[in-house]
Amino acid sequence: MLTNSVKAEQKNILLNGEWKESENGNRITLNSPSNGEVIGSVPALSEKEVNKAVETASAAQKEWKNTALHERKQLLYRWADNLVENKEKIGHMIMQEVAKKKSSAIDEVVRTADLIRHTAEEACRITGDLLTGDSYNGGSPNKIAQVNRVPLGVVLAIAPFNYPVNLSASKIAPALMMGNSVVFKPATQGSLSGIMMIEELDKAGLPEGLVNIATGRGSEIGDALVTNPGINQISFTGGSETGMNLAKKASMVPMVLELGGKDPAIVLEDADLDKAAKEIVAGAFSYSGQRCTAIKRVLVKEDTADELVAKIKEKAEELKVGQPEENADITPLINEKSADYVQGLIDDAIDKGAEVITGDDRNGSLLAPTLLDKVTTESRVAWEEPFGPVLPMIRVKSEEEAVQIANESEYGLQASVFTQDIDAANRIADQLEVGSVQLNGKTSRGPDHFPFLGVKQSGQGVQGVRYSLLSLSREKVKVFNG
Repeated sequence: MLTNSVKAEQKNILLNGEWKESENGNRITLNSPSNGEVIGSVPALSEKEVNKAVETASAAQKEWKNTALHERKQLLYRWADNLVENKEKIGHMIMQEVAKKKSSAIDEVVRTADLIRHTAEEACRITGDLLTGDSYNGGSPNKIAQVNRVPLGVVLAIAPFNYPVNLSASKIAPALMMGNSVVFKPATQGSLSGIMMIEELDKAGLPEGLVNIATGRGSEIGDALVTNPGINQISFTGGSETGMNLAKKASMVPMVLELGGKDPAIVLEDADLDKAAKEIVAGAFSYSGQRCTAIKRVLVKEDTADELVAKIKEKAEELKVGQPEENADITPLINEKSADYVQGLIDDAIDKGAEVITGDDRNGSLLAPTLLDKVTTESRVAWEEPFGPVLPMIRVKSEEEAVQIANESEYGLQASVFTQDIDAANRIADQLEVGSVQLNGKTSRGPDHFPFLGVKQSGQGVQGVRYSLLSLSREKVKVFNG
């Protein structure tokens, strides 16, 4: 049950500096993934209101781009302070809204404040260049280029449900620091938390119209947002299929896409299996596996498989399964549809010869952490992203086979390699078609100032504090002819 401090939150959207209802009065009711109780509602905007949000943001950006960098920085610092001050309240809403255990939900708010401060500081270190013409063959010393970074304009920030505050702020903070305005489209399940985050930004002194919120079903307002000619950049985090559809519709608009993954953990026979098991369980089952960077399959040498499976089983069975209010490790998935999908992957693997080592126990949208051994490459779970608490073990005969299976995936986000042989680690890492390789550690997004990227259907563009700032601005060159 929800605690007695919880009440249904009737949130409105921020449009042109005012908190208001939608013109048509339509609202979307949001229910707790844990128990189905109503936790609040948000407006369902019309296409007309979406267009108004973009127009308002465009007008506000023309003044904001001339605001001194230190003033932008001070706004973000006040925002970060407000988030920390209200971490319990916002964390509680994250817990209710996306069924994330309470300690992790509060940590997300604190991590977000740190990210905002770091972003504000790093933006002050991004300076221009001066190039002299005589450094190039045939050039003239009287020709000088001044290269500065300028804002893109209006940024459409589309956030996912799984980190409704952190992954929203990671788009909004760098956009504002580089002189852009923002139209913020939170995930429908996650919009209450996202709105609370913007409320704290507004209290920090947000200029009127600089950030506008567009709530509503993506199926209803998504196209109107993405194809609006006033949008100058799109930053999207979500599923690969949705991201690729957005890219087609956005045409020439620059995009940063953070999409799905099928992150493998490759375990060689000389690996520290205790460490590997600990990292794999944490990587696979944190937030019930609802992370693009979750370890989603283990490729292990035959000689090592039995021992590793036993160690992973032991650690997986230590995880607490229950409700987020109980600070459980494994909590209900975001909805029944997601749980049905994960269960379908498990059932398919069993039908094709996989052995259930632990798990395969379901109560509504709550699935126990499930470890499957002897999974074949004919199984869907070997290739499809589950976004749930299931981990397939695929036994391989060689390092080469492990790399081959890893690279056959349509995804290319991250991978882990567990071995005590640094030469083997480097050799395998160099062959893997992914954005990042973790050596003897779980796949993970942070620290937030590291570059974060995917290849193939895992995304395009680079994130991470400095990299996000660069992606939300462009070079502008002035050439002085002496």
